Amino acid sequence: MTKIAIIGGHGKVALHLARLLTTDGHEVSSLIRNPDHFADVAATGATPVLADVQNLSVDQMATALAGHDAVVWSAGAGGGGAERTYAVDRDAAIRSMDAAAQAGVNRYVMVSYQGSRADHGASPEDGMFAYYEAKAAADDYLRGTALNWTILGPSTLTLNAATGSITVGSDARGDTSRENVALVAAAVLTDNTTVGAFIEFTDGDVPIGEAIAAIR
Repeated sequence: MTKIAIIGGHGKVALHLARLLTTDGHEVSSLIRNPDHFADVAATGATPVLADVQNLSVDQMATALAGHDAVVWSAGAGGGGAERTYAVDRDAAIRSMDAAAQAGVNRYVMVSYQGSRADHGASPEDGMFAYYEAKAAADDYLRGTALNWTILGPSTLTLNAATGSITVGSDARGDTSRENVALVAAAVLTDNTTVGAFIEFTDGDVPIGEAIAAIR
């Protein structure tokens, strides 16, 4: 059994992931900013932890993460405007990486998106520009840390049921179910051969375990 912290614990991917991990016998702490979400998180078997990461310092986040074996970043501003997007998807994410290092939590899994990179090609007039910029900055910062990181890059997310199969690659086309993202996150958390990998994927035809193994 390992102890895993999920940041952004009330998100749809995070709720699926918490349920998967607790079912497999792991201990999960789900960091959330809204106390109204405690019951939803507790129903997954995870322990809800009130922690608004947008407003927490590195030291405060490190305290929340201390004692865990891994952290999963699954938080996001959710379209709250450019200022909040940068504050959450870039700045808070980066602080969480520093906090993980400070707390001695070396395993870090980032839920990003397919195509995340500094040269994303979007113009400043694009409504998603701030998100693309923020995620690229956070992902690049993570790559420069000493953490044992894995970055997940799912394509456009859906509410479809998990298929358990994906297609890996930056050129893969199609959508990705949030349940499949959770399955991939659970798989890489227990597979240290994925450390240092940026795994871009969509729903596809290759069983997740097989697809992950092929990355090694």
